[in-house]
Order: sequence, then structure tokens, then C-alpha cells
Amino acid sequence: MSFPRHRLRRLRGAEAIRNLVQEIRLSPSDLVYPIFVAGDDNVRSPLQAIPGQDMLSGNHLLDEMRAVRDLGIPAVLLFGILADEDKDSHASASYSPEGPVQRAVRQIKAAVPELALIADLCLCEYTDHGHCGLLKNGEIDNDLTLACLRKGALSLAEAGCGVIAPSGVMDGSVFAIRSALDEAGYEDVLTMPYSAKFASRLYGPFKEATRSAPAESKHATHQVGVANARQALSKIRADIEEGADIVIVKPALGFLDVVWRARRQFDVPIAAYSVSGEHNALAAITDGDPEARREMILEALTCIKRAGAGIIITYFAKEAAGWLRGR
Repeated sequence: MSFPRHRLRRLRGAEAIRNLVQEIRLSPSDLVYPIFVAGDDNVRSPLQAIPGQDMLSGNHLLDEMRAVRDLGIPAVLLFGILADEDKDSHASASYSPEGPVQRAVRQIKAAVPELALIADLCLCEYTDHGHCGLLKNGEIDNDLTLACLRKGALSLAEAGCGVIAPSGVMDGSVFAIRSALDEAGYEDVLTMPYSAKFASRLYGPFKEATRSAPAESKHATHQVGVANARQALSKIRADIEEGADIVIVKPALGFLDVVWRARRQFDVPIAAYSVSGEHNALAAITDGDPEARREMILEALTCIKRAGAGIIITYFAKEAAGWLRGR
């Protein structure tokens, strides 16, 4: 294109034309809302580490689920929060029928069946040491952890969960879970692994909120180094070969190049998780300016979608859906 025959500003002069040629359209149906569920009954307790988020259970949880549904958000991602005395070295609450997520799944399925329920399956929220896998001789044992993940996936499927999201980045976790589900007759339950989960400091507020930070981090031994895009793509490929239905890139905003490359290389749906540190940073820089907050959050989510993510997991899901629906 050469000036003056071609003037690109002709496409930008009028709002109606700008809307007509817009390439990416963000929708509430693109969004997944993370939900923190409590082990205790009928709880609504603010999570100071992630402003705007609450730990929920019972009627408070169901009220929140109805609000999410009414905003047009199709799915929630469930995390369990336990008191320290309810954790153990075997992560037994992760596969207990009375675990917080299992109980929440049964309640939501009965009261708000329209929502798709995605259960995070990582052992850090359930172990007394806070690591993402079971320990043997002080180190995370990959294969010992797989046996626990199989039990957790089956327990969640039995409760009625439709999507299992293993987030510990253990080798073979998708194969272990997929095999367990298929053998038990849960062929229709999806797997949604955190395949490209980077060893980021942006998870700090989440770890504080869920009280799951280990005394000594071993995340670098299983999560992908932040400099290693090719390793992340290899893990995505491996998880797809093991049966993953959807894959997650996490964090989102600093890793849009990985989202873009994954979208170009693989045919499965790509999700991106805008994590707690990203949420807190955006919230802080727009504090006190509602219009800037709306514009900046929608801009960030639009960029994630433009990079190739068809699914966006974000703590801003309710706000964004409200803005997109004109509320």
C-alpha cells in the first residue's frame, strides 16, 4: 500500500466503520471465573491477597454461581481452601468425597446446572508441606503423585465435575487421569491441563490466598522456566498426545508469544490464565479511576484473545462480562 492512494486512516475515522472492521470481539462466553471454595459450611470471607475475591461455600457459593450464570459466563474454575489441620502429607482431601471442591460440585450441579464446572487438581492446596506433588525423601516424586491425581480425578468425576484441570505439571499426568476416567466409565469428562505453566512469581497472591505456599519452593523442578517457550510447546504437545482436550498457558500477559505459537501449532482449544499477580497489578494502577479500570481490563483481555486464546481465565470475569453486556 502506498500513500496517497491508500490512506489507512479511512478505516479509523468513524466509530461505525471502526466497529465494522474490528478483528477481535470479546464476549462473556470467552471467560472462565476462578472460584475459591471453603472446607467449612456457608462461608463468605474476603481474600485480602486478591482484592474482590471471596472464599465461598453453601448458600453464598450458590448465590455467586447464579450471578455468574446470569452474566453469560459459561464456566467456573474451582479451587479448594483448607484449614491447616485438615491437610496431610498424602493430600487425602484432594480425593475425599467430602473435599471442598467435591462438595461444591455437587451443590452447584444441583442448583445451577447450566454452568460448566472445571476443577483444579493440584496437591499444593491439600498437602501439609504445600508442594504440588507428594514427597519422597524430601523431593517431589512424579509417579507417586500420579497415583494421587488418578484418585482425585475419579473423586471429582463421581461428584459430577465435567472438566479436570491438573495444574502440577507432572510428567504423564494427563495420561494417568485420562486412563483412570476411561477405565471407570467417565469417557465424557474432559481434561484441561495447565500444560504451559511457567515458574512465575506472579502466583504469589494466589499462594497467599489459598495458604499453599511451601516453606521451600520446588516449582522450578516441574514448572517451565520463564525463558523456555520451546519447552512449553513440547509440554503442550505431550499433553495433547496423552489425551488433553483443552490446554492452558499460564500466566497470560507476559506469555502471549506462547499463546500465539500454540494457536498456530495445535488444533485443540487454547486457554490463557491471567493470574493473581496480573490481576492485582491491573487493579492497582487503575485504583480510583473506574473508566481507566474498564478500558485497561478490556484491553488486556482483548489482547489475550487476539494472541489466540479462545478461553480466558480471569478474576475480572464478572466485571468484564457486566461491561460487555452494558450493565
